[in-house]
Amino acid sequence: MKLVSFNCGRIGLVEPQTGRVVDVTDVAGVEPQAWPPVGMVRLIADWPARRAVLEAAARAREGRPLDEVRLDAPVQWPNKVIAFPANYHAHIDEMKYGTNGGVVSKFQASGQGFFLKANSSLSGPAEPIVLPPLGGREIHHECELGIIVGKRGRAIAREQSHEHVFGFTCLLDMVVRGKEERVMRKSFDTFCPTGPWITTADEVADFGAIEMRLFVNGEERQSATTRDLIVDIPEMIAMSSAVMTLEPGDIIATGTPAGVGPVKDGDVIEIVIDGIGAMRLPVVQGAVGEHAVWDTDKAGFAV
Repeated sequence: MKLVSFNCGRIGLVEPQTGRVVDVTDVAGVEPQAWPPVGMVRLIADWPARRAVLEAAARAREGRPLDEVRLDAPVQWPNKVIAFPANYHAHIDEMKYGTNGGVVSKFQASGQGFFLKANSSLSGPAEPIVLPPLGGREIHHECELGIIVGKRGRAIAREQSHEHVFGFTCLLDMVVRGKEERVMRKSFDTFCPTGPWITTADEVADFGAIEMRLFVNGEERQSATTRDLIVDIPEMIAMSSAVMTLEPGDIIATGTPAGVGPVKDGDVIEIVIDGIGAMRLPVVQGAVGEHAVWDTDKAGFAV
């Protein structure tokens, strides 16, 4: 099943045969345009009780063509966005930094863990990626799988991790390269596009065999599968829940494969994740984001 947020807070199901969007906002128990926009979070939390009535409504109602609605970020107000950096060996090799007696020092998710990315960086498939005006700094694309948490839990064992995965979405983790704190470099508005929908976990046969690709202006830049992850999906659930309670609607970004690179005004980024979805996003130059903290020469690579 594919769930969308659309037209400022409405909830829809995407018909598998036609691709049309069926509005199920009323039976989802969601108030459109409510603030904060937690409709999808509430639906995910209530999913066991509401799924059957949503499916019945979808069968009985007429859908609308996808191009007649404006898709929003599927989850707009999660409790948290958890991100695992340096989670593919090939990406670590391309992002190596510093030396220690001739031995390359490397950050790796299995040893150093995860970080949190600002919820306000979330954007949807209908929004452009807006670059801040940071002079000579490079801003890179990072192609990732987004895991949507479905059930509250703490200290979740690997063996129970699948029970806590509601579904998946496409995710881009945009980043300003430099030596400032990672969260700051990755948290500009529009630096976490997600969408176009949530594909529920029951549609994904093997969490360890999800293929993803990223293109810039039609040229393939990144390609990988979740079988290559250093910290796999069950371990991401276990590791993050060892520290904090996972809540319905939380988003986990799996980390990016090799092939990251700079983007500029006018570029078009396309992310394709087999069995999950695809997004095509324009890159535009913005006018907001300059600050003295960016003025020093810290443009070297960092994860």
